[in-house]
Amino acid sequence: MQGYIIDIKKVRDDDLLVSIITQNRLYTTYRFYGARHSLINIGFKIDFELELSLKSSLPRLKEVLGLGFEWILDTKKLYLWQRFLKLFYPHLKDIEKIDDFYMLELDMLAHKMIKQDTKRAIIETYLNLLFFEGRLNSSALTCFLCEKSIENNFSLVRSFLPTHSYCSYSRDFEGSKIKDLFNARKVISFDDEECGYLWDILMQGF
Repeated sequence: MQGYIIDIKKVRDDDLLVSIITQNRLYTTYRFYGARHSLINIGFKIDFELELSLKSSLPRLKEVLGLGFEWILDTKKLYLWQRFLKLFYPHLKDIEKIDDFYMLELDMLAHKMIKQDTKRAIIETYLNLLFFEGRLNSSALTCFLCEKSIENNFSLVRSFLPTHSYCSYSRDFEGSKIKDLFNARKVISFDDEECGYLWDILMQGF
């Protein structure tokens, strides 16, 4: 079985609770001496086995094999990747069975990050996630705060919800850029400074 580690919690001594997103499920597992295992880290993709026990409701994580990325030694890419992966746990923690969309998107993102700018690649993956979950409505841009149509003064808040910039006291974007962002789910029309702003919004959570 393969999956991405999206959360780690220390239990006692060196033992860990490890949450892993796989193709169809989110698993929370128990790993003895996990803190000593270099492959047990947020964002790492692993191949693993689970062992069930009558003594515990949590399966034991065993036979862990790391599945590295071409950029795994690039500390800047890894740092941004780990920050993004951490957001999946609070978003999916109450769901056991999940669609394979999430695993496929993470696989594609890991590949795109070989050549594409990391923040831009992650933002576009996030846009795909919002679209998949039905939370990216490009047909009618209505302000999340005042519920009136947005003709100008376009801005975004958490989860890329559109607002008037004067309603949310936040940065103003060109309307054409926001419409392209929602329709094409690409950030090619945004400069690096604007992408940095979108990244800060993303980091507020899903």
